Amino acid sequence: MDQHALASRIGRVGVWHGGLSRVPAATARRAAAEIERLGYGALWFGEGPASKEAFSHAGLLLAATERITVATGIANIWGRDAAAANSAARNLAEAYDGRFLLGLGASHAPLVDLRGHTYAKPLAAMRAYLDAMDGAPYEGPAADPAPARVLAALGPKMLELARDRAAGAHSYFVPLEHTARAREVLGAGPLLAPELAVLLETDPATARALAREQHVRRYLELPNYVGNLRRFGFEDDDFTGGGSDRLVDALVAWGDVDAIRQRVRAHLDAGADHVAVQPLAADRGLGLDQLRELAPALLAD
Repeated sequence: MDQHALASRIGRVGVWHGGLSRVPAATARRAAAEIERLGYGALWFGEGPASKEAFSHAGLLLAATERITVATGIANIWGRDAAAANSAARNLAEAYDGRFLLGLGASHAPLVDLRGHTYAKPLAAMRAYLDAMDGAPYEGPAADPAPARVLAALGPKMLELARDRAAGAHSYFVPLEHTARAREVLGAGPLLAPELAVLLETDPATARALAREQHVRRYLELPNYVGNLRRFGFEDDDFTGGGSDRLVDALVAWGDVDAIRQRVRAHLDAGADHVAVQPLAADRGLGLDQLRELAPALLAD
């Protein structure tokens, strides 16, 4: 599937949902079906050392839906060898009418260490993984179109690899300025699909406190994210106490429906083809009520 067809298929707004890995399969199936009914174009989810395995999780969500694209955001390249990833992606794409989108990422040193691997030269590791995928044999029926892949990319070199060896890039935990920079590196063709955390809460103190505890604080423990944020002018003081107000406001769209719609629109105007909104909720809930309220505004543009 070429980039233009992929962008058209997933639409301009999707959902990124890590919470589906924490709930029983039946709950995840119901949530995925509702997200599809609401009209979102893609459903993204992550993979960590203790999460549901990415490809089996994707199969569960695909089986529960009929039209929505299900995307790994991301499948960790240290979680399985390249031949297994190639076979799994081709199997899911053929079985579910091309609705599977493979997002691959090199992850972060602390998470890779937990798997018993050595995190070194992630760019070279990703390049070698793509080479091995492209050279892997597969005897199952061919998907038409073939499964598309995007790369988790923050820095310019990984963005260049996403431009040259994939359909585009999926960025996570990034400010608006990163979207503009990523589009410059990718050029006009490749897909750019950033994640954006969202929270329907108009009280600043309440919104920032929840955003810190449910989202920002944990990612500030990962050096790749901190290093990327430094490229955009954030400094040591922004990374203490779960994140400064300035940092939280840059990474989490909070406020009323119109405020969040404007933040999504800003990423689209900066060069994103697709924005994957991640609802934040107290007690790490699924936030489906927020997705219901946001859908008419976000999907009308």
